[in-house]
Amino acid sequence: MAENNQQAGNPAQWSSRFAFIMAAVGSAVGLGNIWKFPYITGENGGGAFVLVYLACIAVIGLPLMMAEVMLGRRGGKSPIGTMERVAATEGRSKGWGGIGIMATLAAFLILSFYSVIAGWTMPYIVSAVSGDFSGIAAEESGALFGGLLASPGELLLWHSIFMGLTVLVSAGGVRHGLERAVTKLMPALFVLLLILVGYAMTTGHFGEAVGFLFTPDFSALTAEAVLVALGHAFFTLSLASGAMMAYGAYLKKDVSIARTSVVVAIMDTGVALLAGLAIFPIVFANGLEPGAGPGLIFVTLPVAFGQMPGGSFFASLFFVLLLFAAWTSSISMLESLVSYLNEKGVSRVKAAIGGGLVAWLVGITTVLSLNEWSGFTPLDMFARFEGKTLFDLYDYLTANIMMPLGALFTAIFVGWKMKPEHSASELGGWHRVWFPVVRYLSPIALLIVFYFNLK
Repeated sequence: MAENNQQAGNPAQWSSRFAFIMAAVGSAVGLGNIWKFPYITGENGGGAFVLVYLACIAVIGLPLMMAEVMLGRRGGKSPIGTMERVAATEGRSKGWGGIGIMATLAAFLILSFYSVIAGWTMPYIVSAVSGDFSGIAAEESGALFGGLLASPGELLLWHSIFMGLTVLVSAGGVRHGLERAVTKLMPALFVLLLILVGYAMTTGHFGEAVGFLFTPDFSALTAEAVLVALGHAFFTLSLASGAMMAYGAYLKKDVSIARTSVVVAIMDTGVALLAGLAIFPIVFANGLEPGAGPGLIFVTLPVAFGQMPGGSFFASLFFVLLLFAAWTSSISMLESLVSYLNEKGVSRVKAAIGGGLVAWLVGITTVLSLNEWSGFTPLDMFARFEGKTLFDLYDYLTANIMMPLGALFTAIFVGWKMKPEHSASELGGWHRVWFPVVRYLSPIALLIVFYFNLK
């Protein structure tokens, strides 16, 4: 597959640098940018948090992304196959393939519950189009969201539709499925986001939002906020989930990994900042709380949309934007598993349907843990896991253990086990800066994140 992937015009390869950038940005841009980034910024004081976040993206996230794309292109296979192949060529143990196994499992598990959360966007699109947010009060908005979570049948319906959309794209292959989807969805996402920012500029509170996001107040910055920024910078780029390795395997040899990764990181960060500029003016204009937590999007914003002129239209645009962002990310999560099954002889269509079906089945446990099984907390015998539902446990396992460990071992492999001349041949002149960072700084930062996640 590695040799075949380098042939010009191969359908198992991105047709252009633009296609790879759109795919990688689509993988990175998801609910974390548009849903999570605004509320964690609100919770952690605004501008100073944003500054630390940007530094973490540049110093930690970007070097690790370059490492994963480099490994993917060098191995030319699924994340599991790539790590086994590259380890063999470096004269290292086949056990390093465990990095690919952990990444694939993490992506699969995340997809199972991510599909459920992403499904929330669809009934909100319906409600927005129907004008249900018009004049809605905070209590009514909370009841609307609570009613959705309390209905396993409704959650299962939207979870099923969203997973079906993900499988549909994956089954189409690299050129006709992944590339065709991301090269249409990502430009559409940017257009929608810019329209919403343009609207936010008319609220009279745009300057307040700019000040909140970009004026650092270091007195509001805590040690915990720094760790949140470091953790989010790491996760927002889809690192340690196999996505960048899988997408890197389809990248042509004449494309600069470093320059392309920089573009992806800038675009991903830009989406997060634009989301803040779209959301906070609306929040401030309606006297709402910027640190409203996870409910900022699904409880607080509907109240704001319901009080503004043209609110139904802009609410519809916003939740369509959220759906597009989630969809492009879920496609990349499934790709790690599909590419592995494909190289083992399973057709892409069967691999996509089979992988999606199993992820859908596991996702049902998340659906139920939000309502019928909300009292089922199987690891209460351990103080750390007391009160955690299955959904909470999946999230904790992937975010706090599997992904940080996978990224740590990736940094160790490329920094200490891989011949520097081999990584230099892939990264060119950027290698002189990249190598000491990924060899020393990245492992230390990841160890800190891992330690405090488990503390």
